[in-house]
Amino acid sequence: MTVCAISTPLAEGGISVIRISGDKALDIAVKVFEPLSCESVEKMAGYTCAYGRIRDPKNGRIVDDGVLTVFRAPHSYTGEDVCEISCHGGVFVTKKVLRLCLENGARLADRGEFTKIAFLNGKLSLTQAEAVMDVISAQGEFALSSANLTRQGRLFGRITEIRDRLVGELASLAAWVDYPDDDVPAVTGESLNEALESAHMELKQLLDDYDSGMILKSGIDTAIVGKPNVGKSTLMNLMLGYDRSIVTDIAGTTRDVIEETASLGEYTLRLSDTAGIREASDQVEAIGVELAKERIGRAMLILAVFDRSNGLDAEDRQLVELLKSEGKKTVVILNKSDLEDKLGDCGELSGFEHIIEVSAKEEDCRELLLEKLRLLFPVGSFDPDSTIFANERQKECVRLAFEHIKAAEEALAMGETFDAVTVLIGAAADELLTLTGEKATEAVVDEVFSRFCVGK
Repeated sequence: MTVCAISTPLAEGGISVIRISGDKALDIAVKVFEPLSCESVEKMAGYTCAYGRIRDPKNGRIVDDGVLTVFRAPHSYTGEDVCEISCHGGVFVTKKVLRLCLENGARLADRGEFTKIAFLNGKLSLTQAEAVMDVISAQGEFALSSANLTRQGRLFGRITEIRDRLVGELASLAAWVDYPDDDVPAVTGESLNEALESAHMELKQLLDDYDSGMILKSGIDTAIVGKPNVGKSTLMNLMLGYDRSIVTDIAGTTRDVIEETASLGEYTLRLSDTAGIREASDQVEAIGVELAKERIGRAMLILAVFDRSNGLDAEDRQLVELLKSEGKKTVVILNKSDLEDKLGDCGELSGFEHIIEVSAKEEDCRELLLEKLRLLFPVGSFDPDSTIFANERQKECVRLAFEHIKAAEEALAMGETFDAVTVLIGAAADELLTLTGEKATEAVVDEVFSRFCVGK
């Protein structure tokens, strides 16, 4: 089976790439591509390119000129013969070249099918394959570094070391039980407990680092809230470094939830500038206020903005009560510090631990907020070069393996037979094999690659 797809975004640009993979990849390239810089496509070696014309074999018409790149099996991304046709980056011409490949023997690739083929052909572990999409979606330095480490096999290697030690213990136990008369070293409770403790500590470290890793990888879901005209949109624009939210002196300008991503030090914030929370003056604003309240419920972090140049009114107090009832991590931002302070020693805000006084127009607002983030989401001890991020699937596999190891330790301490301990160690090893893809079911594999984009 030979598959093809557009591997670049389907939009106008400099070039587009159509990827073909399978046993007929070269045959299809021969039919649609006429090389001008070499003798023939059939004679092209792997890792070589040729300039030429893309031609419709049905009528002989030239569709475009471009470059053909050939990767011969098994030395390709998928492990199969792969051809990539680079053409001009127009939407119509790109679709036309794709259609020529489909008409001449290829099938349209499913989501992530190229990477799935690479996994099935042993070119990548499942953790490495998952890291491909993490590289594509990375929005910060830590996320990119982690994804690249995983793609290079760091997580696979770490999990494999733990699993191999567990399998080694299982083998020793089996040999000792099955061949009691042979000269097989006896397995002692101390040596077995030592192996279990080692696996326990390493798996626990992975789980402990998960939350910090996901904060750095995926960002902090952040809602900017406050009543109208306190400076929410100004704050968001400062965080982004450009004007995204409309800023006016007219209260209620923001009617919907505006979402963008901003970097602040080592953190990525997924910002939502919400409508001002107050008694709405019309139906449209009322919908925006309800969306803002819903957004507070989903956020990991609340940036609650109050106008320092005014005292708290009924709408401010309503927001304070809402935030206290939600119990979310909150930074109270007393904005407009460049104006006269009319807020004074406000008792209603004394229950919030993290309060900063700023002018959302000034750059030092970012530094003050970064200090609070480091207190609320401490990741200072997290080393992305030695500890690998995990997604939810990987985390669940590690969690289950950890639970089995704990159960094995408890069984050993209670004097259970080695047979009972062996079953639990085997279950832990199976979870780690599922994590790396060596024992993953077809349903698990399909679920992983369903999250990919077409063309990758």
